[in-house]
Amino acid sequence: MSRPAASADVFAAIADPTRRAILDRLLTGEQPVKQLAEPFAMSLPAISQHLQVLCDAGLVQMRKAGRQRLYRLNPEPLRQVFDWIADYEQFWQQKLDALGNYLEENICSET
Repeated sequence: MSRPAASADVFAAIADPTRRAILDRLLTGEQPVKQLAEPFAMSLPAISQHLQVLCDAGLVQMRKAGRQRLYRLNPEPLRQVFDWIADYEQFWQQKLDALGNYLEENICSET
């Protein structure tokens, strides 16, 4: 059964450590940009650019509440990444199992 590949935008978005850290901060719930920006040594416009990339990839959703913009995590696109990686995890697990079997058979036959 084939799955659709995860969007390249999602991979590009999570490639940056600042954006991954923003996603981590959003795990605790919806936050305004100023609160998200607190631990970072960068300007609010720079954080806003990172948030825009995350929004474009569908990883973050923004809503306005008065003058404030509140951001929240949308984890669904990460499920695509997880599913894509799971195929490779299965591949490597099979390879490691085969290596283990090979080593057991050869070590047992040499002793």
